[in-house]
Amino acid sequence: MKKRAFLKSLGGGILLSPFLSGSTAAALFPDRPRNPSGLQPETVLPPGLKKGDTIGIISPSATLFEEMPFQLAREVVQALGFKVKMGQHVGNRYGHLAGTDQERAKDLNAMFADPTVRGIICLRGGSGAARILDLIDYDVIKNNPKVFMGYSDITALHMAIYTQTGLITFHGPMASSTWPDYNASQFRTLFLERALPVWKNPQSKGDDLIVRYNRIRTISGGESAGELLGGNLSVLSGLAGSRYFPDFTGKIMFLEEVGEKLYRVDRMMSQLQLCGALEQLEGFIFGHCTECNPGEGYGALTLDEILDHYIKPLGIPAYSGAMIGHISRQFILPVGGRVRMDAAEGSFSLLQPVFK
Repeated sequence: MKKRAFLKSLGGGILLSPFLSGSTAAALFPDRPRNPSGLQPETVLPPGLKKGDTIGIISPSATLFEEMPFQLAREVVQALGFKVKMGQHVGNRYGHLAGTDQERAKDLNAMFADPTVRGIICLRGGSGAARILDLIDYDVIKNNPKVFMGYSDITALHMAIYTQTGLITFHGPMASSTWPDYNASQFRTLFLERALPVWKNPQSKGDDLIVRYNRIRTISGGESAGELLGGNLSVLSGLAGSRYFPDFTGKIMFLEEVGEKLYRVDRMMSQLQLCGALEQLEGFIFGHCTECNPGEGYGALTLDEILDHYIKPLGIPAYSGAMIGHISRQFILPVGGRVRMDAAEGSFSLLQPVFK
């Protein structure tokens, strides 16, 4: 019997709550704000951008402790060709967070409600975004769709906005990230030219006999198509059991991680397996596990061994090494956009427009 069907056959006991789908969890906790239908909303496309539009900058996670990153973030958005509007509380601090939960949620809600703001880029990640998910006005977001971008801890917001509104958001650099030409070119191609891009690691042999860097590793070959959904592994696994954790049936999952011991990566992949998120996937793409070390002890599973253990038995197209994660040059990805992937080639392409 399939794991998901088995869990459903046991009923809705509270002890099983970590494994419940969003709709079942919503039925158990009716007072929580949620998508009223209990089902995944229809896809909502944001309007495209044009030069001269106003981009809002918010900090829904951790704070910054110096002035220069704020100035650099402004200059990045201006260099891309846009006006800048900073969130009211973007410079606040509450412990390690950029203000209280209420202040950070207020900035996000206000930017979506502001008709002069055409897009929103998060200042930075860190931690804390999950704390504001119950404070977000999802009706405002659905009624005022616009470009929303960030990565890492912002995964919590991508998943919440996806499950509660259906809006396509974008996993990509922060306003305070480094913006090499590769990222800026991607931004213009996707948001200004509204092209249907192909994501494939650029490679060069240089003066070597073969290509040694920026390689991909095919876990299982093949091609598949589906909605692209995912983000940071630890943030995503931390949402399991909540109504903000999406149904991954028929999806292509992408993951990345930073600064985690590999035994913790294994534990989080196990969590995704146990909650049923892996078994119905159409495809799997892993980016970079930056600064993920084995830890202490007599040995550790390698990242390749971990991914092979959880993904190979699924028999789906899968590869690792994509330019996704805590790296300077990174893909800008539409969360909820429909793509086709080729695991042997290490590429995936956008099948449908992601803007109105």
